[in-house]
Amino acid sequence: MKKSTLALAVAVGVLAQHAYADGQADAKGFIEGATSTLGLRNFYINTDNRDRDAGKAGQSLNSEWGQGFDLRFNSGYTQGTVGFGLDVISLTAVKLDSGGGSNGATPTSAGSTLFPTEATGGKNARSVNDSSSLGLTGKVRISQTELKIGTLMPNNPVIKYNDGRLLPQTFTGGQITSNEIKDLTLTLGQVEKAKGRNSTNDEDLSIAGANASSNYSQGTAGRFSNKFQYAGADYKVTKDLVASYYFGELKDFYSQNFLGLVHNWAIGPGVLKSDLRYYRSRDNGANGNTSGYFTTGYYPDNSTLATQGKGKVDNNLYSYLALYSVAGHTFGAGYQYSNGESDFPWLNQGDGSSNSTITDMQIQKFAHAGERTWQARYAYDFAQVGMPGLTAGVIYLRGNNVDTVGKEGPAQVNVLGAGRSEWERDVTVAYVVPEGTFKNVGVAWKNAMWRNDIAGQREQDENRVIVSYTIPLL
Repeated sequence: MKKSTLALAVAVGVLAQHAYADGQADAKGFIEGATSTLGLRNFYINTDNRDRDAGKAGQSLNSEWGQGFDLRFNSGYTQGTVGFGLDVISLTAVKLDSGGGSNGATPTSAGSTLFPTEATGGKNARSVNDSSSLGLTGKVRISQTELKIGTLMPNNPVIKYNDGRLLPQTFTGGQITSNEIKDLTLTLGQVEKAKGRNSTNDEDLSIAGANASSNYSQGTAGRFSNKFQYAGADYKVTKDLVASYYFGELKDFYSQNFLGLVHNWAIGPGVLKSDLRYYRSRDNGANGNTSGYFTTGYYPDNSTLATQGKGKVDNNLYSYLALYSVAGHTFGAGYQYSNGESDFPWLNQGDGSSNSTITDMQIQKFAHAGERTWQARYAYDFAQVGMPGLTAGVIYLRGNNVDTVGKEGPAQVNVLGAGRSEWERDVTVAYVVPEGTFKNVGVAWKNAMWRNDIAGQREQDENRVIVSYTIPLL
């Protein structure tokens, strides 16, 4: 681990310098306080890529089926003023069906939909039959301050791990979380590597436009960084209002500031949740002047770079999401505005990633330069009518005013375009067995449809069927 990451250990003493000597009085012990689970996830995915033509080349159908095993051991803390512990995560994926060669694996891809690609596959590359990885995390606790170094699964406004496939994405680095001050949570961290959801390798960090996946079509290698630093604070202003500020910086790519407010308000028989977010993202280091580090979706006025669609990070993102819950029903509506000369940036190695925007959906993220997105949601918990464990929901988003490098039609492929649009509809039906022999076994069906008039983009229909069960071992 690099010195910059190990330096996080020193910060523990700073954040917890006033901790009481009996800060570990609640520690049960390394083994006595340990928990362990085995997560089972059976995952089938079928993606139909439509509108194949000269401008939208590629495989039309991707389908795969696999079984995932997620074994975790989380130790307790040793007793004393300073408590020590260890977390272990072991991930295994077994291929059940490759979809008759329709898994999307290519010699230059980061992997198939669910599995890594064989390193020696060559022209006839295919996904591996099985894969495994192991992650270790050392942890230290003083009073209400905790340090973790090793395998991390961060989830905050500026860095979020992806769990949308057979196995979760993980990161390698260090993180401190402190709750020494009442109602205030402080977070400080640095990650240096990412392990994709369909990979067993730790890779450096990048963004769309610079990662290897984005550069394959151009025959060039990707550009990467080994340092993403982040810090944030979540403050509970009242029992119903939480204010947040976070900062993230990917060396040589971008820096990002986040402000957020979440408020819950009892109105009549239900509760209205308001979620207000603002992101300010700007270029950092080489991204400002070196083409290999440029991001996709860069469309400044009166610039030759506009016709290339790549450039430096320059984006402001504003969003608001309202959810009203009453008697098992949840009604939602939201709006997001992407303002600036580039698309919204986030950590993206090209092998599947997540961000914390309100528009990160099953297929798309609706974060193009200039894009304005409206959304409507509805969900229902059938426990209200005597069917506990059964839930269903639908989300519809429509984005317009999308800035693009070109408009539809071969004669206009190099003309700067604006006003393109896209929409996505996601449906989810899930059931978790509430009692009996199969208690806590979960079954979910996720269906998504995406349509657009953006040049070079293919429309998609996608189905996922997921059966999951977590077995407590300790």
